Order: sequence, then structure tokens, then C-alpha cells
Amino acid sequence: MNQAIFHRTELLVGEDMMTRFHEARVIIFGVGGVGSWCAESLIRSGIGHLTLVDSDRVSITNVNRQLMATTKTVGMVKVEVLKERLLDINPEADITALQKIYSEETADDFSLDDYHYVIDAIDSLKDKALLILNATRAKTRLFSSMGAALKLDPFNIKCDEFWNVKGDPLAAALRRKFKKNKTFPKRKFKCVYSDEIVRNRGVEKPEVVEGFSLNDTTGPGDPALLNHDWSDSKACINGTLAHTTAIFGLSLAGLVVMDLMK
Repeated sequence: MNQAIFHRTELLVGEDMMTRFHEARVIIFGVGGVGSWCAESLIRSGIGHLTLVDSDRVSITNVNRQLMATTKTVGMVKVEVLKERLLDINPEADITALQKIYSEETADDFSLDDYHYVIDAIDSLKDKALLILNATRAKTRLFSSMGAALKLDPFNIKCDEFWNVKGDPLAAALRRKFKKNKTFPKRKFKCVYSDEIVRNRGVEKPEVVEGFSLNDTTGPGDPALLNHDWSDSKACINGTLAHTTAIFGLSLAGLVVMDLMK
């Protein structure tokens, strides 16, 4: 079955490279509007071992941009729904779904050295900074997503080394945090980002629409709904669109594929 699924991929990259894809071990932290698309692209490319990490359940406000979010999956555990979809694509893939959050309390639960690649698609500034520090100290390669909210122009999305990222508020906040704490990433790593800043034109509407509360889920609260302005003291809900968050995720998957082919 895999020979048929990946026939077109093998035509492009060759048999030896398909073996490398199959043997690669990747872990994605955060499977929202960015991470979910990254996961699907990796599986469709033939990545054989994938671990999904996210603590949330699907919210109705995820449906506009997150791959596994539909009106039928609201309330379900994100990583479980996504795993089921990915196994429909490649039943032979080794996929682990962990309903957990990466934080100071849980960081020791993850052996980052066990993975060839770490994908950072975390929204929380504190947890994102911690993952970046730990991943750059480990024997793994890190690729990170900067802020994907408040973006409209797909042609403005780009990739650069973290310290060269300009015009992205999340990257700026991370650099301030590292400098304040005098703790810095041990190695360089690439980021997907956009320096476009679009203001929200609408207003928050907390009312119930067709039986769904816009601010509620049937499970734990969804931190992905609160896209920080990265000031540590204030949070707000920012607008997002599928085509931009998806390009962020697909670009991260592309970085993995291109790195393997080197």
C-alpha cells in the first residue's frame, strides 16, 4: 500500500530518500492552525514516526483554520482526532497522540533527544521560550513558527534564522525574554514568520451561535483562542485565516523535508 501511496513522492525524491523519510522521527508541539497542517503534510510526504502534543479539545472557533476541526469534532481531543485522520492517510505510520502541554511542569516528560526534528507551534510565550531553550540544547533540529494571527498576505510569509526575524511581535517578545533572563538558545534555528500586521476589524461576539458557545468547549479551556499580544500582561483574541496559518504549517513541514534531503 505504501508503494502506491508514495509513488509520486518517490518519483521526485528517489527510493533512498523515501527510506530516510520513513525512518525520521518528528514531534510537533501544538496542533492548531499551524501544527495540524504541518502534521498532515509530513504524513503525506512519508514521514514514518510522528508525535502530536496538544492539551486542547476542538472548539467551534477552531473550525475556520484547524485541519481536524469540523462541526462534528467539536469537543473531541485534538490530537486524537488528528491522529485518526492521519492514519486514514497512511495506516502504517507510527503516530503517538499526547494530550499534554509543554511547560516547566511537564518538560521532563519529553526526551527531545529521541527525535530528529522538533516542531514548535506553541502559542504561549513562556512555554514556547522553554521549548526553544531545551530543543536547542538537545541533539535534535528545531523549526519554529512565529505568530500566524493577524495575517492576510500569503506571499509575505517567509523563513529566516531566529535572530534575523524582523517585524514579528512574537519573535521580538521572545528575544526580550531571553535577554531579560540572560538565557539564550544554544544553537541557531529557523523560523517561519510574516512581518505583516493587520488589525482586527471586527469585534468579539460571545453570544451562542447555533447551540455553540464561542468562548466555551466541552473540555478544558482552549489557550489557542487567546493569542497574546506577547506583553505577558494582556491577552486578546486575534483574527486568523486558514490560508495563512496553513502556509506556516506547510512551510515547517517543507523545512523538515528539505533538511532530510540535504
